[in-house]
Amino acid sequence: MPLTGSYGIGQEQLTTMTRDHNFSRLQEYGGVKGLSNLLKTSLEKGINGDDNDMVLRRTAFGANQYPRKKGRSFWVFLWEAWQDLTLIILMIAATVSLVLGIKTEGIKEGWYDGGSIALAVALVIAVTAISDYRQSLQFQNLNEEKRNIHLEVIRGGRRTEVSIFDLVVGDVVPLNIGDQVPADGIFISGHSLSIDESSMTGESKIVHKDHKAPFLMSGCKVADGYGNMLVTGVGINTEWGLLMASISDENGEETPLQVRLNGVATLIGIVGLSVAFLVLLVLIARYFTGHTQNADGTIQYIKGQTSVKATINGVVKIITIAVTIVVVAVPEGLPLAVTLTLAYSMRKMMVDKALVRRLSACETMGSATTICSDKTGTLTLNQMTVVKVYVATTYIESEKVEVVSPVVSSLLVEGIAQNTTGSVFMSEDGKAVEVTGSPTEKAILSWGVKLGMKFDDVRSRSSVLHVFPFNSEKKRGGVALRLEDSVVHIHWKGAAELVLASCKSWLDIDGTPKSLDQDKVDELKKVIEGMAARSLRCIALAYRLYDMDNVPDEEQREQWVLPDDELVFLAIVGLQDPCRPGVQEAVRLCIHAGIKVRMVTGDNIQTAKAIALECGILDSEAAATEPTLIEGRSFRALSEKDREETAEKISVMGRSSPNDKLLLVQALRKKGHVVAVTGDGTNDAPALHEADIGLAMGIQGTEVAKESSDIIILDDNFASVVKVVRWGRSVYANIQKFIQFQLTVNVAALVINVVAAISSGEVPLNAVQLLWVNLIMDTLGALALATEPPTDHLMDRTPVGRREPLVTNIMWRNLLVQAMYQVIVLLILNFGGRSILHLTHESRAHADKVRNTFIFNTFVLCQVFNEFNARKPDEFNVFSGVTRNRLFMGIIGVTVLLQVLIIEFLGKFTSTVKLNWKLWLVSIAIAFFSWPLAVLGKLLPVPKTPLGDFFKKSRCMP
Repeated sequence: MPLTGSYGIGQEQLTTMTRDHNFSRLQEYGGVKGLSNLLKTSLEKGINGDDNDMVLRRTAFGANQYPRKKGRSFWVFLWEAWQDLTLIILMIAATVSLVLGIKTEGIKEGWYDGGSIALAVALVIAVTAISDYRQSLQFQNLNEEKRNIHLEVIRGGRRTEVSIFDLVVGDVVPLNIGDQVPADGIFISGHSLSIDESSMTGESKIVHKDHKAPFLMSGCKVADGYGNMLVTGVGINTEWGLLMASISDENGEETPLQVRLNGVATLIGIVGLSVAFLVLLVLIARYFTGHTQNADGTIQYIKGQTSVKATINGVVKIITIAVTIVVVAVPEGLPLAVTLTLAYSMRKMMVDKALVRRLSACETMGSATTICSDKTGTLTLNQMTVVKVYVATTYIESEKVEVVSPVVSSLLVEGIAQNTTGSVFMSEDGKAVEVTGSPTEKAILSWGVKLGMKFDDVRSRSSVLHVFPFNSEKKRGGVALRLEDSVVHIHWKGAAELVLASCKSWLDIDGTPKSLDQDKVDELKKVIEGMAARSLRCIALAYRLYDMDNVPDEEQREQWVLPDDELVFLAIVGLQDPCRPGVQEAVRLCIHAGIKVRMVTGDNIQTAKAIALECGILDSEAAATEPTLIEGRSFRALSEKDREETAEKISVMGRSSPNDKLLLVQALRKKGHVVAVTGDGTNDAPALHEADIGLAMGIQGTEVAKESSDIIILDDNFASVVKVVRWGRSVYANIQKFIQFQLTVNVAALVINVVAAISSGEVPLNAVQLLWVNLIMDTLGALALATEPPTDHLMDRTPVGRREPLVTNIMWRNLLVQAMYQVIVLLILNFGGRSILHLTHESRAHADKVRNTFIFNTFVLCQVFNEFNARKPDEFNVFSGVTRNRLFMGIIGVTVLLQVLIIEFLGKFTSTVKLNWKLWLVSIAIAFFSWPLAVLGKLLPVPKTPLGDFFKKSRCMP
């Protein structure tokens, strides 16, 4: 056998065996035990796991990573930005203008007009490409984070959490229901382990895994049971790795908001195109009828006298103006603004412990009207401890069982140690104890350790015959054990009242079996209710004897349904799981924001009620009546119509199954609610998928739940869910801010140029100036307004309705006030600027240039103050919190600085002249006055304008 480094088997041999599912080859290696020896690993304790060992294994067998398809390069984005038809027309016009200018005026003076347009277009293309490229990189980084699954491995005898990327060949990995198989491997041991291989084979059949069918494929999901696997292939040496390496990371997803905004942009573009065409016709008609004059008063075109070159140059300038109007009118910044705000929000939501898996969820979360939340781990800390124990007829201290007979004590310890998916690691000196497993398992195992349980010793005294893994439908789990004297014990553990219902007898404090009469049942029910009223989770432990002769043969044992009747009651354990700090405030904030919080839990109804009162979901004891407080079985028993009516009244649902949660979500959605649902289990997947927004838990959530979700809450905290709501509303609000800003500029620029063109045959804002305005309006405006962080004010609003238009009446009021002010002031300056600015003594050519420069400067500065006004569409203080947004302040600063440079130093390129300090002050004053005007405008009543119908295609929700 060829050796690979210091290992007894090579990577190619492992890969071939695993891919071909070659069972005979595995047997040649000595089965899984022999294979582990070749890989220098222990099936019980795993690999050593030190740095040197990890390096050797990665060198010999590869790392659990695969080559990614490279994302699109910057040059691709540059090429795409260049594909814009209007920019192509402008470049053609710039080229013609450049050629004609150089021919008529020489290269020294003639290149300014065409060269300026070409440079401005190039700048727009470059800025757009850079912006798109940066967003692409951000989405790539977030995709990488989605793939970074954390899982448990056994190394050096203890369970350790590692990244999936750190997995190596030879690792021993525990698998539980809902987990993703992280690498190719071989089944070591387990019970009822069933794998959903549909992601690899395309068949929806669930495949059972055992020693006869031991091969496990990376990327598949654990459908049922649990077990351990030995990793034999990682990364590119697995089918999953090869598949993933061939898939591009490009995110082609368009969110509903992006789709609607594309429609809005097209609609506005059609209006802009119509206006530009009108301007083109008017200017062409005026030009060829001799109504267009030069700066010195001479007529530009005289039939039979004007040269062909001059005529072509004049027509090109007119076409350039018309095309530039189209550039300004077409709001290509709208889709960019959505991309920017989504990318910004996704990045910041990561900081707030929320990983977005589907972009559309960002915006949909702003519309959520109800949140159906789990209790354990979301509203509570999921840090469970055993605080009360009831055995036989008495409460005992959780650490002391001296009062209990050895018979009862040994049965309790046996059930705790064997009926668990957790484990206890004890150091050789016996001082350090490490307990792993789910929070419930850890709490009960920790209690067992306090009872004096020697975990490994107890497990060695009996062998496991069969396991019934914990099931969220039955809310219990069981194990059948064969003891040394062939006695069979079947231990059950689960929801207290459900286990109690299966009991027929109980053990007295001295271990004497007694019949479970009605009085005893009532006593135990009161114990459960008392614990639940103190917010304790109640778990009952029970067992029964079974005849070995009735146990099925090993071949049929997998189909054996463990008997759960005639149980002997052992104990009720009360686990405390305190409410998370801040959850009460988070619930209060949701209620204030018009979002109904509903608790849906599998726990006892009384426990759920106590926690709901503590969290503020129920405001009083008096409110805790049906249907506000309801059990899952009562809800599922209702007719579909009654469920819809009842669903809206429910605040707490206890003892619910995953299917009850699904029924609740369906009923709420039928009543018009936008539903957000939290879930962590595999069986929560249908509800997560059905909901408008599925929120999976990052810590306790299974991979199946995460795959079905839209957003993963990384810290399992309800307060983080509320932060996601804030971000969802922020996305929507930021888009509205940008739309208000963009439409104001659109209306003002179009009206000014159209009126001026029709009345005088000239436009005050030329092509280069309009391209600069376009850059401010689209890219820089989107950057400034789309990256506004969420504020508390957002939670003062009600959820955004499904049918609420993007352009609200408040926005129409604000933008019309601003646009009218800008249009009136600038048109007055256009027609009376020479006298107003005291330029009557200047030559007409110079006076017109100063006037047009002043109009251009004032218009740009108006947009700077307009950006401040757009920050707070419905608030008077538009400057509040502005200094906290450094990007906004930076963009404002850059815009003003570039405007000064354009006016003072780049006049030849932009057809502007220097302005004296007096004109600068007047220009600033006019622009500044738009701020108090905006504040006064907010005092006006909100118009009931039919203009909102113009944007029917921009409705918030489909």
